[in-house]
Parts: sequence; C-alpha cells; structure tokens
Amino acid sequence: MNSYTHLLSTEQANRLHTLLVELGFEFSPKQYTLFFAQKNKLSVAVYEKGPKVLVQGKGIEEFVQFELEPKILGEAKLGYEEVHSPEMFEPHFGVDESGKGDFFGPLVIAGVYVDAGIARKLLDAGVQDSKRIGSDARIRALAQTIRKITGGLADTVLIGPARYNELYEKFGNLNKLLGWGHARVIENLLAKKPSCPRSLSDQFADARVIEQSLLRHGRKIDIQQRTKAESDIAVAAASILAREGFIGWLDRQGKALGVRLERGVSAEVKATAEKLVAAKGPEILREVAKVHFRTAHAVAPEHFAAPPPRQEWRK
Repeated sequence: MNSYTHLLSTEQANRLHTLLVELGFEFSPKQYTLFFAQKNKLSVAVYEKGPKVLVQGKGIEEFVQFELEPKILGEAKLGYEEVHSPEMFEPHFGVDESGKGDFFGPLVIAGVYVDAGIARKLLDAGVQDSKRIGSDARIRALAQTIRKITGGLADTVLIGPARYNELYEKFGNLNKLLGWGHARVIENLLAKKPSCPRSLSDQFADARVIEQSLLRHGRKIDIQQRTKAESDIAVAAASILAREGFIGWLDRQGKALGVRLERGVSAEVKATAEKLVAAKGPEILREVAKVHFRTAHAVAPEHFAAPPPRQEWRK
C-alpha cells in the first residue's frame, strides 16, 4: 500500500493531532493542511478540505490498523473489506468512464472483471477511484498493474471526438450515448468472460438505457447502477483505465497540434479553442472537442448552435 486516505470530523482531526504528539511525531508546516507530521519514514497529513487524512510512507498498514482505526476512526476496515463489502469480491464487471465533462478529448469507457482473488490483489496494489489520484504517472502505472493482475480481463472503448459528435447527433442525449458505450464494453468483456453474472457502474440513467443497447448474448447479465459505485474495486479499476485512455489521447493530440489541450471546461479551455479556430478554422473543433458543449458555440457561434437548456433525466 502506497497511501491511505479517509475523511475525518473536526473532533477526529483534533484527537489525531493529540495521538501523533503522544507517538512522537514531528510537526512541520505544509500548505493546505491543518497539520503535517512525520516519524521515521511515515507521514500523516490532515488537509483542510474535508478535513481528510492522508497517510504515506513506510508502515502505513500498521499505523492504520493499530492506531488510526481503533483510536480515531472507531472502526476496523483495512484488511477486512471481505467482511464489510462481500459483494465486492463476488464475480462481476465494473464499468466507468472518463472525459464526459471535458470539452477537449474523447469519451473513454472501460470495464474490469473481478472475482475474490483479483479484487484482493487490486486492493493490495493500491487501486482506488481515479478522482483520488492526482498524478498522471500514477494513473499510468496503476493501469499497467490492473492489466497484469486481471490477465487481460479488462476492456477500454475510446470514442474520439469526431465519432462522439456523430453519435451525439444520432442519440441526441448524453445518457443514451453513455448507455451505448457501457453496453459495448460489457459486450466485449462478456466475450472474454461469458459466465459473469452482473455488471456495476455509477448511476447515470435508467439501467434500461444500457440493457436496450446490449446485443442479444449480453441481455442476460444483471445491470446494476448505484451512486458512489467507485467505492467498488472493479469500478475503481475501470475508472483508472478510462482515465489513462483519456489523458493519453489529450497528450498525443496536443503534441500533434502543437498546443496543450486543457482538461475540463474553463477560461483556459476556451482560449485554446479560440487559438485552434483562428489557426485551422471552426471545423477543427469537431476533431478535438465535444461540439454540443456551450464552449463551441461561444467560440464559433455561426458554426455551432447553443445547447438547449438542461433537462432532468426522467425514466
């Protein structure tokens, strides 16, 4: 295990500070933290946002199991995941996506198969939701680890912007496009592991959206969706593979165009889009961006329509 994070209450953060003093940790200032302490090769940082504790270095498991969990958190979870979340160790696919909220770049959907043995190895390797990993290098390293542990029982579908824009015009709805993409990944995984009984992903629409997109031999699988599905190790692993595909595409295309393709939707993203349109014309956006986003209309209003007002998803 390379790191451990957990949300804290203010009271728990105060108690942890007292515990670290008693254990002989040395404190030093660190930006954005309530406090930062080190002892030997182990560091404990409690960040203002949350607050959240981050434990890194040598001896993480011992510190968490014998100090943090019993004395501060009042629970024993590390190493007991099979007890607290037995369904996570049952055979299933985890599916997640990356890029749906980013103007530039593709929509990438990935899936991973786990059973009890694979799930435990992924947990021990430090796999967690990609949104909790700030380093691209770490994403790439974990992606390699996931492919090795799963023995190829993983799949990634990358829908580049040109194809994405075609599909969006066809479906007219992001949820339907996502359902189509999730179904393709599930189909590909079923070809490798036809006995898998269920698939889990984050809640984004009625499960029927995925079921209706599945081809005949995929329609027997149980499609499950729930909020915070990334707490499931299969979904977390899928999120890393999807993120790897997304950042890799941005890097490659950015180098080919001689620009940095920024992530998300921001003033910097709009400025880059304006630069590309000025150099190559508005149609370049169809090749590198999702043109139903408001940014496309803002940059080239005569070529891209303003998106309609958002509507809540209804079953």
